Amino acid sequence: MFEKLEIIRMAQALATHAGTRMGAIAQNVAHADSPGYKARDLPDFATTYADQYDENLRITRAGHLGAAGAAPLEAVVQRGGDAPNGNSVSLEAEMVKAAEVRQQHDMALSIYRSSADMVKLALGRGR
Repeated sequence: MFEKLEIIRMAQALATHAGTRMGAIAQNVAHADSPGYKARDLPDFATTYADQYDENLRITRAGHLGAAGAAPLEAVVQRGGDAPNGNSVSLEAEMVKAAEVRQQHDMALSIYRSSADMVKLALGRGR
């Protein structure tokens, strides 16, 4: 039922994106001192959401194009300044990205909570 609501689908996609991106950030921080390691990151949420859910085509039946599911999110190597040892991880930049991701995840949770409250209210089980 809930997956049919656009706002719930978007919140789920945002939470998934935030979790995957936080994993990439954690991997970057873990390899901050590894020689030759190249930092990874995901494209921004708007880009990945548009790629995953094309606004012009809607999948309403299993036989429709693209109904098998969206491609999984994968971190890609990002460009950045290289340290003398070939490492491109900047701990300061990773911490800033981690704060952004936390805000995105908190927003997704807020949307879930608000939607659940609206459903409870509609069912007469309000606070």
